[in-house]
Amino acid sequence: MKENNQQTTIDMSHMEEMLRDKGYQTICGVDEVGRGPLAGPVVAAAVILPAGVVIEGLADSKKLTSIRRDELFDEIVRLEIPCAVGIIDNEEIDRLNILKASLLAMRKAVTDLKATPEIILVDGDYPIPKISQPQLSIINGDNLCDSIKAASIVAKVTRDRIMDRYEKMYPAFTFSQHKGYYTAIHMSELKMHGPCDIHRRSFKPVAELVEQYALT
Repeated sequence: MKENNQQTTIDMSHMEEMLRDKGYQTICGVDEVGRGPLAGPVVAAAVILPAGVVIEGLADSKKLTSIRRDELFDEIVRLEIPCAVGIIDNEEIDRLNILKASLLAMRKAVTDLKATPEIILVDGDYPIPKISQPQLSIINGDNLCDSIKAASIVAKVTRDRIMDRYEKMYPAFTFSQHKGYYTAIHMSELKMHGPCDIHRRSFKPVAELVEQYALT
């Protein structure tokens, strides 16, 4: 965990309880999904879990089945838990680089919240730029903090649904299956059809194919 870029050694597993004991009541968890894919946006979510609200089965979205993620997403919506998403498309990713784009998506998610958080828990080791509230950067936070777990689920389900819609727009690519990640099937599709509008030209496998197609 980092607070104002200073390393600390606090037990993360009870972080939200500790913060509430210190007087923080509006605690926001933030996570992003989609740094690695060759296509599509990076999506971040910010979620404020109210004190006393328990959602059974919260976990890092990567450890859940798609069915279970959808169920938990629907539960978050049903409970009207304050949350917001930030979406940065492939063109902006190419312009900024993926790290800056991910942090921008996180900032958009936080600033779009209808409730103002008192403190922000960020998954990873980078603080969100241009945020006035105190932040704690927590490595492996999506395994440790419930609010970050919830944000992970919201971000993942949101991005997956975006990629499902993209498959209808670009039927040569099975985006509903690989979600734009670097897989054998995706690379086969890329080599056969060339990049489509949502591919990230700054990512090496796509850039190499763009160069190849330019030479033919």
